[in-house]
Amino acid sequence: MHDARLVTRDTATPVPSSRRRDRRGRGIRGPVIPASLPGHRTRTEDFDDIVLAAVADVERAWERQMAGTEFAVEDVPPSDPSPWESGRVPLGRAYPAESGQPARVVVYRRPIEFRATDPADLADLIHDVVVEHIAHLIGRTPEEIDPHFGGDD
Repeated sequence: MHDARLVTRDTATPVPSSRRRDRRGRGIRGPVIPASLPGHRTRTEDFDDIVLAAVADVERAWERQMAGTEFAVEDVPPSDPSPWESGRVPLGRAYPAESGQPARVVVYRRPIEFRATDPADLADLIHDVVVEHIAHLIGRTPEEIDPHFGGDD
């Protein structure tokens, strides 16, 4: 997990520490797109927000069992697949807690975006991946975690 972004509710966009004039003396530069316009956010930031919404949805009912679980987003899965993943690209992975490390669910952005047909399908697919891996970590079936798992609802 070399380039994973830990997804948390308090993740904020870094603010430049100092503003300076450019070398041609035109003054302080502002953002190209103001924060009030939709183009200001990247697809990666939107994806992270969808993951957080899926986690929050599941966490309402399973908060105690999920305590301490971290959620991360990586762009692509590592090139060394697990033996049971041969022939298919994983959409996410669950890592159980061990050796003082908390349990972790990693969602892979690019494979999920590739499979989604529209924004609603993307949100449903992310939700199903999160539910499936949480269920694996806490020893339940995905249908116990979310009765609508895998459905078209």
